[in-house]
Amino acid sequence: MGKRGGYRGGRGRGGGGQGNRPRADNRTSKQDIPRHNDKFEQYYNQLGIISEDDKTAFWEAMRRDLPNSFRFTGSRSHALAVQQRLRDVHIPEITSITYEGQYVDSPQPVVWYPDHLAWFMTTPKNVIRRFKPFAAFQKFLVAETDVGNISRQEVVSMIPPLLMDLKPGMTVLDLCAAPGSKSAQLIEMIHAGEEERSRQVAEHVAKGLDRPEGEDFADDGRSTGLLIANDVDYRRAHMLVHQVKRLSSPNILVTNHDATIFPSIKIPSLPRPEGGPIQNRYLKFDRILADVPCSGDGTVRKNPEIWRNWTPSNGLGLHLTQVRILMRALQMLKVGGRVVYSTCSMNPVEDEAVLAEAILRSGGSKFVELLETKDYLPGLKRQSGLKKWSVMDKTGRIWDDYDSVLKQKADAGDDGLGRLSASMFPPKEDLPLDRAIRVYPHEQDTGAFFIAILEKRTEIKAKPETKPAVPTVKSGSAKVEAADSNGTEAKLEIAPDGMVETLNGSTPPDANGTSKRKRSEDEDEGPKSESAPIKRVKSEQNADATPSNQNSEPSAPNGPAPVSERPAQPPKKKTRDQPFEEPFKYLPANIPELAQIRDFYNLSPRFPQDRYMVRNAQGTATKNIYYTNALTKEILQENEGKGLKFVHAGVKMFVKQDAPAPEVCPWRIQTDGLRLLETWVGPERIIKLHKKETLRKLLIEMFPRFNDDEYKKLGEVGEQILDMKMGCCVLIVEPSGAEDGLTERMVFPLWKSIQSLNLMLPKEERKAMLLRLYDDDTPLVNLSKGWVKNGNGAVKEDDAKAGNGEVVEAGDKKAVEDNAPTVRRNSSSPEPLLEGEAGEGEDVKITVDEDDGGVEVS
Repeated sequence: MGKRGGYRGGRGRGGGGQGNRPRADNRTSKQDIPRHNDKFEQYYNQLGIISEDDKTAFWEAMRRDLPNSFRFTGSRSHALAVQQRLRDVHIPEITSITYEGQYVDSPQPVVWYPDHLAWFMTTPKNVIRRFKPFAAFQKFLVAETDVGNISRQEVVSMIPPLLMDLKPGMTVLDLCAAPGSKSAQLIEMIHAGEEERSRQVAEHVAKGLDRPEGEDFADDGRSTGLLIANDVDYRRAHMLVHQVKRLSSPNILVTNHDATIFPSIKIPSLPRPEGGPIQNRYLKFDRILADVPCSGDGTVRKNPEIWRNWTPSNGLGLHLTQVRILMRALQMLKVGGRVVYSTCSMNPVEDEAVLAEAILRSGGSKFVELLETKDYLPGLKRQSGLKKWSVMDKTGRIWDDYDSVLKQKADAGDDGLGRLSASMFPPKEDLPLDRAIRVYPHEQDTGAFFIAILEKRTEIKAKPETKPAVPTVKSGSAKVEAADSNGTEAKLEIAPDGMVETLNGSTPPDANGTSKRKRSEDEDEGPKSESAPIKRVKSEQNADATPSNQNSEPSAPNGPAPVSERPAQPPKKKTRDQPFEEPFKYLPANIPELAQIRDFYNLSPRFPQDRYMVRNAQGTATKNIYYTNALTKEILQENEGKGLKFVHAGVKMFVKQDAPAPEVCPWRIQTDGLRLLETWVGPERIIKLHKKETLRKLLIEMFPRFNDDEYKKLGEVGEQILDMKMGCCVLIVEPSGAEDGLTERMVFPLWKSIQSLNLMLPKEERKAMLLRLYDDDTPLVNLSKGWVKNGNGAVKEDDAKAGNGEVVEAGDKKAVEDNAPTVRRNSSSPEPLLEGEAGEGEDVKITVDEDDGGVEVS
């Protein structure tokens, strides 16, 4: 959903002498909130955004709860495979249910979403709770959501990324990204077709052929694009990190900056011309998503508290911030690139008025053009953007034009009119604002949303930000002039990097009104703050001076000079709200750790060895090794120590664990990075699996044995594993048309010990796969000898047989770490041994890796 401006203040701490006494619970049930607001309804009725025939349906829809909706995520092939489970199993069971003589409504695909990978359901809760097939469906949803295969997301919030026309090699910026649902859509587009391309390159290389031609194969099929996902709030930025980590992408950077003054990102300079100066270069984006903070009145079906909290001031106070965000996006955009602007508000002050002001400040439609949207997403019911509208002031009066506002100010003062500005009203220029999209709740049972596409035709230099007029009554006249608080004419200017500068010592409009704007996403738990843009003041005589450290880009042909970009400001003093972030350090390709990894896995030289990264100031490979794409590396190295706040980058590729012998590589492949690496791993570390029952056994059991004749129970895997050296290997599930085979290609890390195997997947993912592939909810088991528990803690296997003990679930961190009996380890076995078993050794601690459930002994 778009970012909704918050209505409730945060909970403060301390003060008032209340001590630690519990607070009274003043929360109100959503169902108890009256779904009426006179000003709210008056404004939208008078705007005429809904025809008279549709008004009843519109307001009835606004007062109903929003249907549940979700989206299948990940690569297209994997998302379709997960979706197939819904179609084959759950939909037939649900559609057979009758209630009060009628068939119940079943989940339905969103007709306009590509491949029908988005779904919604309107079934009442009392029906869902009554019938068993809905319980099974809910279990499926929860399991797949937990492992990241399904994302709960409002239908209309899925629209903006689909209008970006995104290709895998593009650089993309999501300016207001948290908590990350739209970022997830964007990164899926960046990685579209990547696995297939990489395997195609590997096949060509194996045959002695050159790689296929084309831009998509420039990095041996790997995506060269980049998504920078940004949020102004540090806590929300880390919510974003949690979301994007599930995407396992080396093509994501997460930043923590104010979108209105998002810093310029330096990239490596071109070779210096002979005798010439170094030409600084800054990153320009192919696509930018500006899903800006807004009043959120389109989310009333999900957030009914808006009914009682809506006021005209909500949209008026955000207008200026929204314009600044959009202007900053246009400044950072490549010529020919596009910005998708969106809000979850129906208010034209936050929608069409923002578009118009940004276009006019950029020089008009010949510099920034609104693109037609009617051919996108066939099947989506939408209305055109408005070209005429009215504005409601904070007292509820409605104004059709700004001249009437100025006259009222001159005649009676600015009571209730202080926030109104000319940019909030329809522009006098004829702009194609009707090309934007308005989505209303009654048309297809959704929330309300606004989306527009802007294309940058040539470089721009933003015109000064206009200050709202303040009436100055001259003697004998009612002449009104724009003035600052001292009565002198105020001038505004845009600094070289797009920051607002004010001359004559005045302050830009709404400086206080936008200092702490709160916003929330429909998937978020609550509103968080949006910091105000930074404003700097300089004297008029120095207004045209350009700082000596600025480097302007070439002027645009037949147009105003472009905005120059300023490198990031020096880092500020650390605050409690901005905890210390470990630096990103890249590893030299020739260090022993990477050499050991290359040799053990026989990695192809076509897999880059200079993109491995760690997060510690010393730059040493100690526990985790990450991998990023080439552009991410350039950005992180070029901007180190220059004040940019990077909070996440890279995908975890290798994790170090104890090895039983020197010849065993201690660096195991992490599941997150396996998708990128598996194509280039040597055949001696590859295991192939074709039969469903073999995979089922590996999913249910942790540490299945292969010693003596036990290997025969592991099917085709057992035969292959006998002669393989100990350590990590890659298990590839090959699809087949056989009845006992699987239909989806899958890849997993597998660890071979002396006598057992371990499929290195977390418990939640094992359970979700068993449910999806086998309709099996069998409890997971750990058959490593002695790892048994009962109600009083861990007991030996023989003791458990005599009592009521149960096998510890694989990956159960508490049971394994806290309840396991004392174990020992000797030099020949990496597996835990109970006291008294064969082998000399020392008492050791059992730990469980949080990411993939792998058991470690240390």
